[in-house]
Amino acid sequence: MTWLTNSSIGRKVVMSVTGAALVLFLLFHGAMNLVAIISEEGYNMICEFLGANWYAIVATMGLAFLMVVHIFYAFILSIQNYRARGRERYAVSERQADVEWSSKNMLVLGLIIMGFLGLHLYNFWYKMQWVELQVNLGLLPHEAGADAANGIKYIKDLFAQPIYAGLYLVWLGALWFHLTHGVWSALHSLGLNNETWMPRVKMISNIVSTLVVLMFAAVVVYYFGYALGATYAL
Repeated sequence: MTWLTNSSIGRKVVMSVTGAALVLFLLFHGAMNLVAIISEEGYNMICEFLGANWYAIVATMGLAFLMVVHIFYAFILSIQNYRARGRERYAVSERQADVEWSSKNMLVLGLIIMGFLGLHLYNFWYKMQWVELQVNLGLLPHEAGADAANGIKYIKDLFAQPIYAGLYLVWLGALWFHLTHGVWSALHSLGLNNETWMPRVKMISNIVSTLVVLMFAAVVVYYFGYALGATYAL
């Protein structure tokens, strides 16, 4: 199994598999977020179910592992591609002109996404599951976790702020560009790369990426509008 780490193809397979797993998580997370629009009580029930329970913690650790592996291999492949191009990276050719912008800027897009991911984890995970875990371990008093599962409260407070709402939409824009190429590249690396499947793979990547981003953006726009309407009502 050393080919998974020592060969270019193996590294791309690892990137593809971890990326596909992360996309599936984003689809789940986006669908979960939509519940916040349909039923605030239902969303808080989901937050409580996915709190500091053993299965949720195991899933969080597994997700963190996938993310670290994906990021690590992204840097390795980016450095490898940079070195492989050598002096050709300064040349302007017709082939390079045909390459999509997102393909040429995957690392930059990934870094932007990582930065906003840190902000997202602070705004939600750090204030929810992490607080609940500390309460369960006796590191914080019980009353400190009173709002740990109140996800609606954090959503309303955060997206009522224009700056945060705007930043999240910018993040989702970067995520869309990253996913449109990433999903395509993953399916391509996993063998769906013949003339029949190439147009289908491109369509699938655009549909999946758009669906993920729209589910997240819907919550941001809905609760920003909700806060705006409440302000004008006063």
